[in-house]
Amino acid sequence: MRTQQRTASLRCLLALGIVGTLSLAVVAAAQTPSGGPPPKAQPEKAPPPKAKPHSKAPPQKVAAPKAEAIGAELAARLTPAQQEVYLAYRTARGSYDREHRTYWKKVEAKRDARRAKRQLGQAFTAEDYIAAYPPKYQGPELPADIAKIVAEVKPPPSERPLPAVADFLAQAKKQFGFVPKRTTEREFKRSYATEALKVGLTKDQVVRVYALETGGLGTYDMQSGINPVTKQGKPISSALGYAQLLHANSTGELVKHGEAFARRLTDMAGAPGTSPARAAELKAKAAILKKMLHKARSVPNEWGAHQRFAKTPPGLGIHTLNLDADVGPWMQVLKLKSLKDSAAAHGRPNLSGAEIELMNLAGPGTGLEMMTPLGRQMPTSNFFSEGGYARNPIVRERTAAELLTTLEARMEVHLKKAGSIEFAQIFDEVARR
Repeated sequence: MRTQQRTASLRCLLALGIVGTLSLAVVAAAQTPSGGPPPKAQPEKAPPPKAKPHSKAPPQKVAAPKAEAIGAELAARLTPAQQEVYLAYRTARGSYDREHRTYWKKVEAKRDARRAKRQLGQAFTAEDYIAAYPPKYQGPELPADIAKIVAEVKPPPSERPLPAVADFLAQAKKQFGFVPKRTTEREFKRSYATEALKVGLTKDQVVRVYALETGGLGTYDMQSGINPVTKQGKPISSALGYAQLLHANSTGELVKHGEAFARRLTDMAGAPGTSPARAAELKAKAAILKKMLHKARSVPNEWGAHQRFAKTPPGLGIHTLNLDADVGPWMQVLKLKSLKDSAAAHGRPNLSGAEIELMNLAGPGTGLEMMTPLGRQMPTSNFFSEGGYARNPIVRERTAAELLTTLEARMEVHLKKAGSIEFAQIFDEVARR
């Protein structure tokens, strides 16, 4: 009767998954009736002869937990030695991943606390930052032969390609019937320089931003990740043009200045000497711009909402305003001017090219924080999201002060490239008129 009860209990344990890979015989031997020792007959019985062939089971008992840990299909492809290596790698990576997540959670918490203190007008202290850099993986790497098998059994998730210029143009035409007016690089630079000088930006500020953002060779239709000369590569962000505005920037600038853009286009259409064809073109563009503005204002006027909207078909179409010979220079110059104005409002009226680029890279408020005496000492991980930190090699493993120095050094290199030289010359020509 007791044997039947023990067998029934074992079946329940097996059904619940508690016994796992242990054999029924092993667990049964461990079970005792309540209040007494195990039956003497159990250990004294010799295993029946037919059980001897099954005495080679220990290797299966060792392999089963590994198969459960890494998956039966992968375990079948790996040798026992490879399984050991793979499990050691997994253990090390798991430990690192936990440390990595903990670090970035602390960074986010500190950033939220600084945001709250800023709203209350309180000064920051060193305790408001994480003084350490993000952890680095120090464990074993996965050998190429094992990595290949793992990728075959567990293919990494396919990355969805980012929208490219062709996608922006297609959506502009589909959503708004808009095709940007194209021009030459010299003419686009001339319009850009003219607008920049009108609003108080200097040649040094604008050309240095261009040099850093485009490598000194950028075209006005350049997208981040695409070589402007060979046209090879793939997009790594939505950034377009000389100032590399993101699609959410385009939405934000349109919301702020769209009405003024439309009025200016209409005024240009009515200016003396404007041909009928050009006047019609400008009026049509003003009407389209108003449609874009109406759509952009259908979402809250805040960065997060603009980011979400910018990924929609209308948002992608609006981004092509950067490529338009009439509107593109205005939009990008006003974005840079807003950085200059924000700095002036915080007591920094004179920005170097590297400082205005820092604000362009990190955002106005964050860039200004990085320029404070305390902010300059801190690792740049305090000022970027985890994804932004990972995507921008130039910011990694540096303090804010070191990043500024690096920006200056790279600008000096790219100022010697053909595009930067041409841009500087055009600024001089415009200034002399």
